[in-house]
Amino acid sequence: MTNKAVAIAMNMVIEPLHLLRLQSWLSPGFPIGAFSYSHGLEYAVEAGLVHDRDSLIDWLEADLRHGNGRNDAIFLATALSMEDTAFLETAELAAVSFASRELALEGLSQGAAFLLTMMRTWPHDALTARQELLSQAAIAPTLAIATAMACTAHGIEPNTTLHLYLQAWSANLINATVRLVPLGQTDGQLAQAALEGAVIATAQEAGAASLDDLGSAAMMVDWASMQHENQYTRLFRS
Repeated sequence: MTNKAVAIAMNMVIEPLHLLRLQSWLSPGFPIGAFSYSHGLEYAVEAGLVHDRDSLIDWLEADLRHGNGRNDAIFLATALSMEDTAFLETAELAAVSFASRELALEGLSQGAAFLLTMMRTWPHDALTARQELLSQAAIAPTLAIATAMACTAHGIEPNTTLHLYLQAWSANLINATVRLVPLGQTDGQLAQAALEGAVIATAQEAGAASLDDLGSAAMMVDWASMQHENQYTRLFRS
């Protein structure tokens, strides 16, 4: 990525109210249970695949650029710009796109919790209408789809949504690894800083992508998630 592209991404303009809402919705304090999921990292740590800051950065960068993080970003970007019929098709595809049972649990449980909290705390007619469409079609929203629903209803700018969503996605997994390895809090922040370029690049690519661009080459992440299902001692649900 060029310095110019980074500068453009880092100087995005967003309404203060929208920024406040995004920070609330994507905060670790938003009650979706994100703290209870590790995205397979618990097994990766036990197997010695992730054991320090550098290995964590490598693992998450691969997932962001080539795996589930990238696919999540594409689903989010696509759902932010679709009419109802196409939105339902995207939501349905997102709901069945997970490579393992636990990744499905992680994405769908957080999506349901996010939407439930949004309906209670930041209600909006457009959000209710989309929620009813999903219910009628018996489609469960993933976290990316639920986030798209909220941001579309409240008119929040898609590009900013993409960047902050991916930042929160990586932050949650870094926090899980800080507890698992364990890493110090400073190492966690150093990992977050090191992933800024991957977050920006993934968001920019997802914004220009379509559902035809979905796919994953981060097979070790999916494998670790599958192995976690049978892990003897577990702190996390995924």
